[in-house]
Amino acid sequence: MYIVEEARIRAEREEQERVERERKQKEVERLELKDLDRREAELKELHHLLEENHTAVTKWKTEAVEIAKWERYMRCDGAPDPAVQKEMNTYMSLWRDDPEVNITLVLQQCNLALQLVDELEDLLKDITDPQERQKYQEVLINLQELIHSKHHLATEEILKSASENVSTETGNMQTVIKDDNITLCLWANLNKIPRFKSVSFSEAGLSFELPKQLAVSDIAVRILHTRYDHPSSLARMTHLRTHTPSNRVHPAMQSTQSFCCGFLHLLGSFPSYRMHISQSEASLWSRRNSPEPEEIQVSHVQTQMEALDVRDPTSPPEEHTVINPVAQVVDLMEYTPLGGVFYYDAFHLPPQIQYAHGWKFVQVLRTGMQVFSYQAEKSGLDGHEALPCPLVGVSVTLPESVVFLEAPQVARWDAAGKQWRMDGITDVSYDESEAKISFKMDSFQAFALMQKTYANLPFESWELRPLGQDSALYTVNGAFMNISITIQDNKCMLQSEQEGGLSHLIGKWMSGSDLQRAMVDAGVNIFVNEYTHKYVSSTAKDPLTEHAAYEQMALFSSACAFSWSKWNAKCGAEHLVMQVCEHHDPSPVPKDSWSLYLLGAQRSRKLAITETSEAFSPDHYPGSEFHSTFIHLLQDTMSPDGIAQTRNSYHLFVDTVQSLLCATRPLMYS
Repeated sequence: MYIVEEARIRAEREEQERVERERKQKEVERLELKDLDRREAELKELHHLLEENHTAVTKWKTEAVEIAKWERYMRCDGAPDPAVQKEMNTYMSLWRDDPEVNITLVLQQCNLALQLVDELEDLLKDITDPQERQKYQEVLINLQELIHSKHHLATEEILKSASENVSTETGNMQTVIKDDNITLCLWANLNKIPRFKSVSFSEAGLSFELPKQLAVSDIAVRILHTRYDHPSSLARMTHLRTHTPSNRVHPAMQSTQSFCCGFLHLLGSFPSYRMHISQSEASLWSRRNSPEPEEIQVSHVQTQMEALDVRDPTSPPEEHTVINPVAQVVDLMEYTPLGGVFYYDAFHLPPQIQYAHGWKFVQVLRTGMQVFSYQAEKSGLDGHEALPCPLVGVSVTLPESVVFLEAPQVARWDAAGKQWRMDGITDVSYDESEAKISFKMDSFQAFALMQKTYANLPFESWELRPLGQDSALYTVNGAFMNISITIQDNKCMLQSEQEGGLSHLIGKWMSGSDLQRAMVDAGVNIFVNEYTHKYVSSTAKDPLTEHAAYEQMALFSSACAFSWSKWNAKCGAEHLVMQVCEHHDPSPVPKDSWSLYLLGAQRSRKLAITETSEAFSPDHYPGSEFHSTFIHLLQDTMSPDGIAQTRNSYHLFVDTVQSLLCATRPLMYS
């Protein structure tokens, strides 16, 4: 009897489960049909909102470019226009022939040239023609080399009068010269004391050690610290082969630039967009039909990207030179130089000023200042073995304008290979309490301090919440430190609990692009590009579905809060999951206010599960509906005031939020 009863109960339970499955399936089919009926209207409305915003942003940016050109023209400061190659060539030719070697005046000239370097680098970002790009790169490289040569000539002029600036304590010349862009530390060995050990430039946070044989030689040592980094620029131009980017979105796109900029343009460029919308068969956001979980699988609906067939085999992506790890060549995608470059050089001491009978005599060398060649291992003579020589040491206090999340790596510049290398660096010691790193090299070489580019990735969590109309707070909790960015209209402001190394950035308003550059330069990188997935673990997601989410999140960021969900890693590559709620004041979002939403290429839904559920389920929230767009799904539960707030969003605010989301891609890298 017991066995029969157990079988009956099991059969009843199975029947109940079957009935429940059928009920759910019918409910899903009903909601899908209802969604199809209104798909055309929803897609048209979303397209209208995106196109309206895009048009306004494009107009504003075009006008801003014209205003910038006019303001530059009206400066009338004699500076050449970097966009005009003839003006740049004339400027460099005249400056090259300028005999001025006074360090103060030379640094003023270099500061102007550095402004032109920045403008040239900005200009290169927008040049797509390979031949034009090469021309401007040559101008850029020539200008960078000219700046360095001017530093060299000014250094020589100072060293010529070293004997007139002798320290009473050491009998040698020692000086430090600073401005906003460089720190020049010079030491001239006039006394030649064999027991000499080291020189410290305390005001610059630099010191060096010399072997005994150099302590008795006619040499001068220079450490020129430039707070900018021209060698890395040269390395990137040499080892990255860039192709002309396409204005169309490639189905397998990975570039953040095309990811953020090309899709809206694509939709507005093809008349077939409206044709497929009118057939109610297009889904705006995927390059192909996405396989749905078994519970929510539907018949094939042609997607917008399939309809447009956006494959473009003539425009391959940018190619990244593969670095051989055995050779210890620095991969500038994996590592980022921080704090500028330290040029560590030794020179033959030039002839000093002599006085006789009231006259001042200076021997002029036609060859100019000569580099003192020193290698820790000299070639053997007469068939004998090579003679080892002591290494040259240097100590650096980490620059105050950068943040090292881990102990810095040291790399030396290989001028012949136009690349950074990590071999040839020995006896490295790092004192974290004093923020000081010491090491030795076999010769005098330029060096830089390196940090892993994506040390702070992947993110542990993220949140975007409104602070009011056209204002929001974007927070990412990184692997080492948390970062918050306040967005107001089209300006951004960095916030962080860690002020060390960031005092020059925290609390200052700037454009999104300027803030991104400043954060990367300061060692606080939360931004990604087309190579990031090679160095950081990520959650694979369909890039077009992901981009569509960022577009719509930006549209509603004045009234809705969005946050990380652990289920995003469990829902598959073709879907996204995030927490969302309507929010109208600057205070933090209450934990019980969040709801989970599932976004896909075909449609979006509110989920029945919560963040604390035991397992992932795609079942929709009871009483909710399916929608073809994320924003229309959100509107189902939003207040009239909240919806009105999103419709009144400032176009530059929406663009700034979208750009930040696209530049960090939190749905993939968290």
